[in-house]
Amino acid sequence: MPSEIYCRSHLGRFSPFRLARLFSGAAQVQVMACAVMVLSFSHGVAGAAPSLPDRSSQVSQVFENLRNDPVRLQMFLRQFPKGADLHNHLVGAVYAESLLRWAGEEGLCVSVSAGTVLPGSCDVGREGQEKAAVLPQDPVAWNLMVDALSMRDFVPGVSDRSGHDHFFGTFDRFLPLQLTRQGDMLAEARQHAADDHVRYVELMISPALGAMIASGHPLGLKDSGDLPAAHAALAPRLPALVAQARAEVDRMEERARQLLHCPPAGVAGSSQSGGISPACRVQVRYLFQSVRTLPAAEVFAQLEAGYALVKADPRFVGLNIVAPEDNPVAVRDYGLQMAMFHFLNGVMPGVSLSLHAGELTPALVPPAALQSHVWQAIETAGAQRIGHGVDVRWEKDPAGLLALMRRKHVLVEINLTSNQEILRISGAQHPFRLYRQAGVPLALSTDDEGISRGSLTQEYQKAVDWFGLRYPDLVSLSRTGLEYAFLPGQSLWQDRQPGHFVPVCRQAVVGHELPQPCQALLKGSAKARAQWQLEEDLAAFEERAAREPLFNPGPPAQHTGGGVRARQP
Repeated sequence: MPSEIYCRSHLGRFSPFRLARLFSGAAQVQVMACAVMVLSFSHGVAGAAPSLPDRSSQVSQVFENLRNDPVRLQMFLRQFPKGADLHNHLVGAVYAESLLRWAGEEGLCVSVSAGTVLPGSCDVGREGQEKAAVLPQDPVAWNLMVDALSMRDFVPGVSDRSGHDHFFGTFDRFLPLQLTRQGDMLAEARQHAADDHVRYVELMISPALGAMIASGHPLGLKDSGDLPAAHAALAPRLPALVAQARAEVDRMEERARQLLHCPPAGVAGSSQSGGISPACRVQVRYLFQSVRTLPAAEVFAQLEAGYALVKADPRFVGLNIVAPEDNPVAVRDYGLQMAMFHFLNGVMPGVSLSLHAGELTPALVPPAALQSHVWQAIETAGAQRIGHGVDVRWEKDPAGLLALMRRKHVLVEINLTSNQEILRISGAQHPFRLYRQAGVPLALSTDDEGISRGSLTQEYQKAVDWFGLRYPDLVSLSRTGLEYAFLPGQSLWQDRQPGHFVPVCRQAVVGHELPQPCQALLKGSAKARAQWQLEEDLAAFEERAAREPLFNPGPPAQHTGGGVRARQP
């Protein structure tokens, strides 16, 4: 009798009328035995990912049974393997409690009245100022600082009027720690991802930012006609800027490695527990993020140095542009900034772009500023991914824009918690359903999980609650995130269709030796390896979820003196 895994890989991929033509001899006997074993199965397309029809349907039913139970749903979703978090700002990924602890370790002080970590010594006798190290003994001050450094319990006030203002104002409140605790931040972000069952993260960081901004001061850039001259003037400075940025990342990664007890790269060593910590197994790549609210020359210097950094360092897989999109400078210079990307694509081709665009609503900007930001990011700058894209309904010709995004396979990084807190867009007002209806690829991401007090699990749970997603939808979102990651190498999936294997892997089965051509693909492709690891994670999760008593209806547990057991009939 063939194994259950064998049956799922063959019966799950082909309709019955094709089996006689596709198999012969011993293989045909095996398939017929499967037909006896599995009386009902899902019809699929050749090349579909192997998934036990009975196991998959069983887990789908488990999901339906608990989807209206928020507690069990969160338990289920937390354990669910999430392929990638593609939109994650490192400085925003850290919880306020960690920031305050680090401030105490560095002997810094805080202004409780201003909700700010101070850069140096303070006047402890001055009202509202305390040493960060003593904050844990002052619960009132501690809680005020946590609220100031995050979105926790945010309530609009006279000087802090909206979630938008509070959120973006948070980053300036802990600037001293952004300069000294990058490695600690990286360690925390990796730990968050591991705890949340996320295998791959693209973190937005800005190493050597001050030096890059300073290099733009003398460029004198006014409009797109000045870009060639600015490029020529900046070129001699690029090697030093790139070297400085790489050195900063080296130090950041070494610090994180030490904190997490990870072995050096390429060493299959051990941690204190005798194995490698799950946080060490989280793959991390970086997007260089430039700040869009500065003068044009300084933005261009950041972008050109960022392009050069991506070309020089494989840890960097792309670029982004950040800061409030509704800022007056960002609105005024948006077209020029997109022209900068266009120019640099010609100078240094092959750099991947994920751009913040459409993080806007009519409450933030006039109608004219809502009409073309996503359009320009795609058509002028050449973005392969869009972060947020909330304003799509207000862009000119939204149907045409959605058709363009579908045709070009432009993914939208969906940040539900962030959009709710900053833009006040949630539930049916969010364009998630519109994008799905239009066939635009989507992936859920966290944006700034520390400041927002969230997680990727929270994003999945909101997607389930707001949009009625089913278990197959969750699997699709998880796979799509990795499909559109900027990892190098050929994809495991054919024609941008997550779940449909490329020909050399169509006979691949989780738990069995892979066909040699498929092994060769995985060996030569970082992306395909990450995707296959996700398939293994999904298979293991489904196996556990199908058997987890807490996820399945049944008699309640009965407490006994020796522990908890199922109540006997």
